Amino acid sequence: MVLQEGYTKTRILVVEDEKHIADGLKLNLELGGYEVDIARDGVEALEMYRAWRPDLIVLDIMLPQIDGLSVLRNIRLSDQQIPILILSAKGSPEDKIAGFSYGTDDYLAKPFNLQEFLLRVERLLARASMGAAPTVKENAELQVYQFGPNKVDFSTFSATCRCGEVKLSDLEAKLLKLFFSNQGKPLSRKELLEMGWGYTGATSTRTVDNFIVRFRKYFEDDPKNPKYFRSLRSVGYIFDHE
Repeated sequence: MVLQEGYTKTRILVVEDEKHIADGLKLNLELGGYEVDIARDGVEALEMYRAWRPDLIVLDIMLPQIDGLSVLRNIRLSDQQIPILILSAKGSPEDKIAGFSYGTDDYLAKPFNLQEFLLRVERLLARASMGAAPTVKENAELQVYQFGPNKVDFSTFSATCRCGEVKLSDLEAKLLKLFFSNQGKPLSRKELLEMGWGYTGATSTRTVDNFIVRFRKYFEDDPKNPKYFRSLRSVGYIFDHE
């Protein structure tokens, strides 16, 4: 294939730990004119997503280190636009519902028809190139969130709270969005590490606790007796404002 000057191939990241499947997908996608790279586990997938900035992700669910759904949720906290196609042996209706609820654009169960897979990839890329909104818009409208006297504006990375106006870091905003979108649901430290940091084992669970201390300082009238960001013994944390 001869590329015109200034032309850049569409990038596809294949996240698959089974070598023969990953290599087969890579070969067939490259034959279709795409630039393809492979991530073998969830941690590598998040690192490559951030560094390589693919145009589409093909994502397995059952992955080493971090599972595919945690990878998906991590990406969707900050990026609603990139097309993501789950390709997994977990093909029950419950698995598909979980995938779509967490933000995948398409879901194809293994074993799969190669031509159908390639057509789905082509369709997702075509829709993305036209600027169409993603199929699932989890958190897409979560730009301003209010609870009690507090307001968080994700478009400006700022919060209005008992301390006045506070500028939020990227990670603070990501964790707050994660709590707000799971309002009333317990989140374990492990979940928070996986979805917030892309946990590799090098990050201490104490890091999560430090962020909670910070949130309580920002948003609680009495940080020692929190109303919104509460601890659950042997579980983790829960955000609730009702």
